[in-house]
Amino acid sequence: MSQDGDGIDLDTSLGYLLKEAASALRASMEAVLRPLGMTITHYSCLELLAQRPGLSNSELARGAFVTRQSMNVLLQALERDGSVTRAAAAPVGKALPTRLTDAGRTRLAAATAAVRGVEVRMLDGLTAEDRAEALRLLRSMVRALRTGSGPRDAPMET
Repeated sequence: MSQDGDGIDLDTSLGYLLKEAASALRASMEAVLRPLGMTITHYSCLELLAQRPGLSNSELARGAFVTRQSMNVLLQALERDGSVTRAAAAPVGKALPTRLTDAGRTRLAAATAAVRGVEVRMLDGLTAEDRAEALRLLRSMVRALRTGSGPRDAPMET
């Protein structure tokens, strides 16, 4: 318990620790991407397009956890710098599919190497089994929060 007895004990709160880890990961990723002239959203967009060519603005926004408006601004900048191309007209509906260019793939390769270095540092000291268990647990937490499954207001064991 916290000192006042009603709050969350930050030393034992898994949610607080996850937020702290996410913040540290974000800061480390920003530090390695900044010299490449990229933000995390910029990198995420390029990575999503490499893995799923032809995604629309809305799909990219969801995948990068930003608004459609923010993604549209980024895509315009990426198009200007030659990293992506978008069709002049939508093949179906209003969505303009986006694809990486060769220049975008080159930029992504440098960013991926930098981000991979951050992840290697983050996981240093964990065994393969620890890593597999961490993935399993984190996926389970995300699934429970997104689906609303699992016990509510259950006391946490410490």
